[in-house]
Amino acid sequence: MPVGAFLLALIATFVAAKLFGELAERVGQPAVLGELAGGVLVGVSGLRLVDPNVNVIHLLAQLGIVLLLFLIGLETELQKLVACGPAALVVAVAGVAFTFAGGYAIGVALHFPNIVAVFLGGSVTATSVGITARVLSDLGHLQDAEAQVILGAAVVDDILGVILLTCISGVAEGNGVGPLAIARIAAVAFGFVAAALVAGSYLAPYLVRAIDRIGMARGIFFASIVFALTLAYVANLLGTAIIVGSFAAGLVLARTEKGDEIKRQVHDIAHFFVPIFFVAVGAAIDVKTLNPFDAAARRFLAVGALLAVVAAIGKIAAGFLTPGRGLRRTIVGVGMIPRGEVSLIFAQIGLASKLLSDGLYSAITVMVVITAFVTPLLLRMLLPPTGLAEEYDGAELIVDRPMEDERRRAARATSAIVRPEP
Repeated sequence: MPVGAFLLALIATFVAAKLFGELAERVGQPAVLGELAGGVLVGVSGLRLVDPNVNVIHLLAQLGIVLLLFLIGLETELQKLVACGPAALVVAVAGVAFTFAGGYAIGVALHFPNIVAVFLGGSVTATSVGITARVLSDLGHLQDAEAQVILGAAVVDDILGVILLTCISGVAEGNGVGPLAIARIAAVAFGFVAAALVAGSYLAPYLVRAIDRIGMARGIFFASIVFALTLAYVANLLGTAIIVGSFAAGLVLARTEKGDEIKRQVHDIAHFFVPIFFVAVGAAIDVKTLNPFDAAARRFLAVGALLAVVAAIGKIAAGFLTPGRGLRRTIVGVGMIPRGEVSLIFAQIGLASKLLSDGLYSAITVMVVITAFVTPLLLRMLLPPTGLAEEYDGAELIVDRPMEDERRRAARATSAIVRPEP
């Protein structure tokens, strides 16, 4: 990609993200919804200034989602997340099972070959937690119990999605996958998360103190970014999702004595890279696949819509299985609806192996688009802004926890929007 075209793509990305994000907020919607819409304008369906298939744009978008999950990990209290562990596991497993069965049933009902039906089932399983996490943060609900269940379930969900993706890829390549291989993949994925949290919690405080004693300029900031990228790299090396590594890094560093300082400093770099991911998602949308007046497009549009319905119903149904008292289960289910990169990877593997046609690839893309756009709207309807988050360079930073808890109790009691005092 020529340097000039790359710079123009960055300009278009940032202008679209900021302009449309601001417009969305002005009409009472989450900024991420505007960023997705801005991506449509500058992407393959509009001005064609941003092509998400270009390697450098794709890599920057992936870096954006890594940093977003790192930041979300920094904002998440590990104790709350662990306490929600059983509930998160139930939601994740049930959500994957329900949606896979639904997607597979659609393939069978439409008389597609069995392996194609399996691909359709796999494509609707994995939640894209970045969209939900961003919306919850924008609305000031990231510390809610429901948000902790969603984040925990999304981590398990991603691991299950990677396991399923590896197995189906092996079948598509004609290699086959046995029970022992599946067990090994699962052990590596879950073992990495456990090892990262245990070893990281022990080593991170020493690392932070050592960097602090050296007195290096912005040393804590650089060390934390390197730590997050390292865990993301190791996760990728072991065959699990990179965002699982960066999220684990955030959970670990948040518990160190410099956790709040790291959180503030990471917002700076996240403000630069995170919008690239959401604009790239929007830029990948080809509106021609949504043209109801084209006969060929209409058929695959219907398949995509059916997949979106299954994707939403399956996760919402799983949300209603969440154990525990006092949880708003509808919010848990809705928060698990959006699909993203894992679904598109399923589609790309199916297309590359010639098991999926261009039309079915478009159908999966339609499903991703619908779920990505619907989720922020539904969450905005279900969760009024608390007014508890302070904007810090385009991202959200919770301040004054005791006051936050008091205001949240008041907000829930009155079901009204609570604004912080000046």
